[in-house]
Amino acid sequence: MFRLKMRHLMCMVALLAVAKLVFGSVNSFNDDVLGLIVFKADVQDPAGKLVTWNEDDITPCAWVGVSCNRRSNRVTELVLDGFSLSGRISRGLLQLEYLRKLSLASNNFTGTISPGILRLSNLRILDLSGNSLSGTLPDEFFQQCGPLRSIALARNSFNGQIPSSLSSCSTLAALDLSTNQFTGSLPAGIWNLSGIRSLDLSNNMLVGEIPENVGVLNNLRSIILKKNRFSGVLPDGIGSLLLMRTIDLSENSFSGKLPDTLQKLALCSYLDLHGNRITGELPAWIGVLKNLETLDLSSNTFSNSIPATIGNLNALKVLNLSMNGFTGSLPDSMASFTELLALDLSQNSLLGNLPSWIFKFDGHQDDTFSASFGSQISTATHTVSQKLQVLDLSNNAFSGGIASELGDLISLQFLNLSGNSLVGTIPSSIGKLKTLAKLDLSINHLDGAIPVEIGEVVSLQELRLESNLLSGNIPTSLGSCSSLQVMILSHNNLNGPIPVSISKLNNLQYVDLSFNTLSGSLPKQLGNLPNLRSFNISHNNLQGELPAGVFFNTIDPSSVSGNQYLCGSAVKKACPSVLPKPIVLNPNSSGDPVSGSSPSTLGHKKTILSISALVAIGAAAVIVVGVIAITVLNLQVRTSASRSADPIVLSGGDEFSNSPSLDGNTGKLVMFSGDPDFSTGTHALLNKDCELGRGGFGAVYRTLLRDGRPVAIKKLTVSSLVKSQDEFEREVKKLGKISHPNLVALEGYYWTPSLQLLISEFVSSGSLYKHLHEGNGNILSWTERFNIILGTARSLAHLHKHNIVHYNMKSSNVLIDSSGDPKVGDFGLARLLPMLDRYVLSSKIQSALGYMAPEFACRTVKITEKCDVYGFGILLLEIITGKRPVEYMEDDVIVLCDMVRGALEEGKVEECVDAKLNGKFPTEEAIPVIKLGLICTSQVPSSRPDMGEVVNILELIKSPSEGQEEELI
Repeated sequence: MFRLKMRHLMCMVALLAVAKLVFGSVNSFNDDVLGLIVFKADVQDPAGKLVTWNEDDITPCAWVGVSCNRRSNRVTELVLDGFSLSGRISRGLLQLEYLRKLSLASNNFTGTISPGILRLSNLRILDLSGNSLSGTLPDEFFQQCGPLRSIALARNSFNGQIPSSLSSCSTLAALDLSTNQFTGSLPAGIWNLSGIRSLDLSNNMLVGEIPENVGVLNNLRSIILKKNRFSGVLPDGIGSLLLMRTIDLSENSFSGKLPDTLQKLALCSYLDLHGNRITGELPAWIGVLKNLETLDLSSNTFSNSIPATIGNLNALKVLNLSMNGFTGSLPDSMASFTELLALDLSQNSLLGNLPSWIFKFDGHQDDTFSASFGSQISTATHTVSQKLQVLDLSNNAFSGGIASELGDLISLQFLNLSGNSLVGTIPSSIGKLKTLAKLDLSINHLDGAIPVEIGEVVSLQELRLESNLLSGNIPTSLGSCSSLQVMILSHNNLNGPIPVSISKLNNLQYVDLSFNTLSGSLPKQLGNLPNLRSFNISHNNLQGELPAGVFFNTIDPSSVSGNQYLCGSAVKKACPSVLPKPIVLNPNSSGDPVSGSSPSTLGHKKTILSISALVAIGAAAVIVVGVIAITVLNLQVRTSASRSADPIVLSGGDEFSNSPSLDGNTGKLVMFSGDPDFSTGTHALLNKDCELGRGGFGAVYRTLLRDGRPVAIKKLTVSSLVKSQDEFEREVKKLGKISHPNLVALEGYYWTPSLQLLISEFVSSGSLYKHLHEGNGNILSWTERFNIILGTARSLAHLHKHNIVHYNMKSSNVLIDSSGDPKVGDFGLARLLPMLDRYVLSSKIQSALGYMAPEFACRTVKITEKCDVYGFGILLLEIITGKRPVEYMEDDVIVLCDMVRGALEEGKVEECVDAKLNGKFPTEEAIPVIKLGLICTSQVPSSRPDMGEVVNILELIKSPSEGQEEELI
């Protein structure tokens, strides 16, 4: 249908062209209708925004997004910003001869763009920003930019160099190529566009220097070059740009000192040079730039003191001088910052008391001070307290106390005074800061109690008071801070219990109360906190049992260490139960023994058995019974081995057919394909020569069917745990119906009450474990490893689709066939157990050390498909690195996922790839695959993807552009 419609449109366009040639002219507005309809044909419009565009209309002037000249009825503007459109930008737009503005911003158009767009002789504004356009811009792209005034290609994926033909756009006033992947140096002609007013090339990978002739751009109002790789010194010529309002050269590699010519930029309101290598002092002339509202010089290497003239910048709203080498005290002149919203002076070497003008102006004014700075400072209460939202003075050498007037900063949202030498108490006025989201007073010398008024800061999300001298109890009022996510109070002298009110904080994620003297038991309600990720209570005097729940059952032992009387699985100490009184047995009494009875008046001696004695006796009895049971079982096995002539009731032909009832000496064999017997007989099952290996559920043997085809037989060693015959057969038949190219096919089973066999296809090339770790001379290539990962993922996704959890993912359960493809075996065997008791289960798969998801250790967490995802993630990392999940060194234990995660954080993830590959692997595949493995091994089950999603991601990594058209107009 779509092709027929396109042919219809193309025919209409062709007929129109013929008509023009024959008759010289046609109804002119038909060009616009046809051009827009052709454009629409290449566009996907999920929101139905273009539903009014009808090819039968005479004129498009009433269509959504279209504007026309009233006299000529020709389209002059096409504005479709944010319409959720996708597809290609069609050549149909070239029919819009009178188009002055084309804006398709904030959609999802793909492909490249045609230089033909710029040949529209009337086009003034072109905005294609915020799409997914890609490719390089050909060098001739801008050659016919004509009367264009504004070009915006920002937030796309263009790459390569910016074309030198840009210098042809002599009428250009605004150029925005930000947030792309442009590389190389800028074309020299860009500095000759004397009419340009706004230049934004930020967020690219551009290199080079700003030339001295930058002053030619004397109409420039805004230059934004941040987040590139520009270098060199800032040229003096920048001071000639007298109309400049915005300068953002941040996050580059500019060096040298600030050019003195900058002081000529009297109109400049925004100056951001952070993240460069600028050196020297902050010059006194900075105070001349009185229109500055934002001054950010952070992350450079400025030194010496902050000049007093900075106080002349009384229009400042944002001042950031952090991460430099400023010294000395803050000048009092900064009290003139009455419009200040954010002040960041962190990570310098500033000293002295916290400046009083920040908290409250004391009304005194030095006349010399007024004369020096040429501005009158009001003697009224300082108004900065009404507006300041961010205050960061951390990591300096400030001393003294925190004034009670802190509470006057009623708009404050972020307060960080950490890493100084502050003394005294935390003022109770902190409770007045109703909008405060982060409070960090850590690493100081503050003492006294945490004020109860802190509970009034209901917007608080992060509280850090660690490494002080605070004492007293943790205030119960903290339970009112319902937004709190982070609470760090470690390394203080806090005492008393952990308040129950903390358990109300459902948003709480990170808690650290370590290295205090807290006592009492942990509130049980803490186990109900839904978002906890870390809860460190180590090195206190806490006692009793850890709270039950998902988090505390798997808590890191280091987070609870140093509490002598804590008990629970995390501290490996059983909790004492309430014990009854000792039982007193009177040998002369015919009645029941009485607990705690009075001494007998007879001369007979009493016999007293403590609970521990009774437990010991009971344990001994259990051991005796166990020994007898094992002896009997061994005798049965030997008897069955010698009695190879036991009759086997065969059941073949019909799929999953049933046998007659069995007595104790009768076995039942069911072959799903109908094969009736083994050529070597069941004695092969006891022959060590036929054994292929052993696992948690039993030994595996190789034998032959009558037709000579080999099969693998697993002799289950969990007979005492296996379900009844009916349930066993029902579960095995379900597994037998599961068919997938990457799963080992289950071909049948054998049942007696004391012996159960599973018959599977035989996979010839052995296990993945042997290929990875038992060097048979054949090194798996990258392609083979990737295919094994993908095939294994597909098999697990197939199992999960049928509600089957594997439970036992490991490299020894992944077999390799003669074609090198993986086949996953031993799936679903846990379904044969009467119940999925994780402790029985974990003992059966203890050989899977390192593959087991952390929730196996938690009684209350449901075992789901996410356990398989975790095991698959470990397996993936094992395949990529060639290392076992856990490797024991002479003095260390290396956990694979921790090692890889550490390498990723250090930017050395490529070093994790198996050295046996000798670097022969594609980085663009290896790194995403490794990251996928780490995501699959997340400690939180809900953070792991589904196996279906894993398959999709792997297929995308393997063929990232498959099926995508790169051609555009």
